[in-house]
Amino acid sequence: MRLDKYLKSTRLVKRRTSAQEMATVGAVRVNGRVCKPATDVRAGDVIEIAYQSRLLTVVVLCDDELALKKCAPENGYTVQSEKRVDSSKSPWEEHDRDRRS
Repeated sequence: MRLDKYLKSTRLVKRRTSAQEMATVGAVRVNGRVCKPATDVRAGDVIEIAYQSRLLTVVVLCDDELALKKCAPENGYTVQSEKRVDSSKSPWEEHDRDRRS
């Protein structure tokens, strides 16, 4: 499933166009890599989403569009971590520094 469609289907982002914009500007990473909105998302992938004041890391559990529509969208992922970040700084600076340590 496309990344932008997955983010919308699981309600991690309200609108698909918002998901596309976030991916385009680099606010979304899949398995640690900056990606495009059309990036294919599979079960087991780790998605990092940089919102205005928080950094959310989720693990994809379900990548089937029909299954996501039938059950609760929240069942399509597990939250691995959620961190508050200073909105005046890039959320990736602190995150990348923590990963290197």
